[in-house]
Amino acid sequence: MSSSRLNRRTALQTMAASSLALLPTTRNAFSAPANGRLNLAFIGVGGRGGRNLKTMTEQSLVDVQVVALCDVNRQNLGIASKLFPEARTYEDFRELYFDRTDDIDAVVVSTTEHTHAYATMPALKMGKHVYCEKPLTLNVDEARRITQAAKSAGVKTQMGTQIHGLPNYRRVVELIQSGAIGAVREAHVWVSRAWGLQSKEDSDKNKDRVFVTERPSEAMTPPSYLNWDLWIGPAPMRPYHEVYFPGPKWYRWWDFGNGTMSDLGSHRVDLPWWALNLDAPQSIEAFGPEPHPEIAPASMHVTYEYDARGEMPPCTLTWYQGDHKPDIWNQRGIPQWANGALFIGEDGKMLLSDYTKHILLPEAEFANFKPPEQFIPDSPGQHEEWLVACRDGSETSSPFSYSGPLTEANHLGNVAFRAGEKLLWDSEALRVTNTESANSFLGREPRSGWSLD
Repeated sequence: MSSSRLNRRTALQTMAASSLALLPTTRNAFSAPANGRLNLAFIGVGGRGGRNLKTMTEQSLVDVQVVALCDVNRQNLGIASKLFPEARTYEDFRELYFDRTDDIDAVVVSTTEHTHAYATMPALKMGKHVYCEKPLTLNVDEARRITQAAKSAGVKTQMGTQIHGLPNYRRVVELIQSGAIGAVREAHVWVSRAWGLQSKEDSDKNKDRVFVTERPSEAMTPPSYLNWDLWIGPAPMRPYHEVYFPGPKWYRWWDFGNGTMSDLGSHRVDLPWWALNLDAPQSIEAFGPEPHPEIAPASMHVTYEYDARGEMPPCTLTWYQGDHKPDIWNQRGIPQWANGALFIGEDGKMLLSDYTKHILLPEAEFANFKPPEQFIPDSPGQHEEWLVACRDGSETSSPFSYSGPLTEANHLGNVAFRAGEKLLWDSEALRVTNTESANSFLGREPRSGWSLD
């Protein structure tokens, strides 16, 4: 590594909270690549990031060139660099942004959740198009900041919720919005995943559920290929331990993820959010075990209350994870699908499961039902949508103007759980109005050397 790069790294690590002010200002307008080729930078190139890299470079009809690669894991970085030897490589995405960006049109962010906003914000401030994996941010405050920055930048954005681009969701949205089951006042979403605080018995039965109840007091030596300081990023520093790395172990810890709620909520709550034209909730109430200060819950559920939206009536939306399920599911009033979404309308029910299946209930009453003419265009896929938008100026179906408020709502479920009370939400003020202590969970101060300002 050159001495100039080392000097830049040292400067970055000691930079004050105003560091982003040194970045170039946003162009505040769509900017298409001059020759039709998109120059991409990838931040996070292992796991989900590696799949994004493969999809966008091997399966897209858009002409793309990889000009920069970044990962705190040198093994991941080495594999990606062999595939794209001409691309510049970095461990620190702050260095990537300060080094050279004149040849970068767009940035793909696939880091751990707690660094999503910090890898995304500089790109928006510099007028770069951004694709960021779900959930868009770690907390409510970050989601609002990223949403506002994307609006100011005027660039093409997309949150990576691949199911949003598949036909099943689109057909369900058409059915709900065309009134197939009448006005909907109640919706339920449930997932079987229970990434969080586990019992010993549950952990023994499920290999993906690690039994850990407290932050480890002992330190372990990080793997030789991992830059632990950069992995921690804006989070409070703690010694390395195997309970945090590799993923998905870190999902369980409030400092790095938000358990199942905010992660899968990006996929599953997306459907009722879209179909019912949901916006900011009026209230949020969570139900589950006693909140743990360090670790998200394994099983819980959250009920949101929404006001009327245009001609749509007020409604409730309830999220369930792990062992929690809707009463109608527990009473076997609907098919026992492990994961699903249920809309309860005045004239019937709509039940969806996973990526391909949905049914109208009672099935006998809808035997001769004819679905409406398709009015939501099929998608070429979320990756392709975004790449085409970056090239041509078209729209994406999950831009930050949509996915930012969705992310806020999902995070509010965890805020209600941690606060232990029903919350009344003032979206405009970005405040819980009835329980001041809950506002401490909306955001956090980053570690020295990291900033969104």
